[in-house]
Amino acid sequence: MAMDNIAIEILPDGSLKVTTDRVSMPNHTNAEKFLADLAREMGGETKRHRKAHSHAHAHGGHHHTH
Repeated sequence: MAMDNIAIEILPDGSLKVTTDRVSMPNHTNAEKFLADLAREMGGETKRHRKAHSHAHAHGGHHHTH
């Protein structure tokens, strides 16, 4: 996957799998907002899984990995 791409897959159970690789700083806030909006609209539980080559950081009291 290239930088600034978000892949959304509909799984057989109807849940969504969203995969991202690196997101550039200019697009980071918009990507986070998009994912939060998507999670809110879809309802239910959300889970984040860290990729082996990812890193973690926190901003605004929100901790996440990508």
